[in-house]
Amino acid sequence: MGSDMFQQQLTDAATRIEARLMAALAECADQPVTHAMRYAVSGGKRLRGFLVIEGAALYGIAPEQSVHAAAAIEALHAYSLVHDDLPCMDDDDLRRGQPTVHVKWDDGTAVLVGDALQTLAFDLLARPEAHPDAGVRIDLVASLARASGIEGMVLGQARDIAAETAGRVLTLDEITELQANKTGALIRWSAEAGARLGQADIAPLSAYATALGLAFQIADDILDVEGDAEKTGKRVQKDAEAGKATFVSLLGLDGAKARARALVQEAEAALSPFGAQADALRQAARFVIARET
Repeated sequence: MGSDMFQQQLTDAATRIEARLMAALAECADQPVTHAMRYAVSGGKRLRGFLVIEGAALYGIAPEQSVHAAAAIEALHAYSLVHDDLPCMDDDDLRRGQPTVHVKWDDGTAVLVGDALQTLAFDLLARPEAHPDAGVRIDLVASLARASGIEGMVLGQARDIAAETAGRVLTLDEITELQANKTGALIRWSAEAGARLGQADIAPLSAYATALGLAFQIADDILDVEGDAEKTGKRVQKDAEAGKATFVSLLGLDGAKARARALVQEAEAALSPFGAQADALRQAARFVIARET
């Protein structure tokens, strides 16, 4: 599969996911918080949702069904970004090339937007259209709760905050574990969701996503050093300014790039049981370390 075809698939998935999110929000009250929710879920690569749709396709599940789970993870991811950008967290004023929610509205609205997007994610998964089997729906809900809560993303965020006042630089093992939760947990759920929808063994897609999630974070650290704010749509050089340990600071720029490439190869190898069917997921792994945003 060529890169142009992959980019088209990514765009098609993003369009489908955005339409599902906007349809869900069209049901909501005409209030500033709803307007801010629409703003928060607009744009972005939709990589997590793409992983859901392509993972589900491996089990013969059409995008018309998997889009509900794809929209759910994008709503939850958007919530995490809105809260992460707040002054009490990372204090960012730019996201996807636009003012962050708390800058465009205010801190209180941003908190409520994040809360509402998080609950919307579980609402989307609990609806019958997400899957006809209630057991599958509750499995999706429960697994996302674990991936996004204190066993996953929130734990990673908490460790990241604690590291800022720890008085020492984290080790490579500590950074790897932190990011496996903070960034990796939602990427892992995204890839596994297809197998959950197909009521199949999640192990192959889990192995793929574990390597992919770490490669994604290493690529983020590299972008923070080499990236252009106009292309990334967010502030760069933040980690160096804050004195934070990153994969680049611990491995060096060349070492981080080599580690990311090795992880992509590991991710691709995990897809071998699926043959050519998984080419889009292989391209996604390559895209992660080649992206400029």
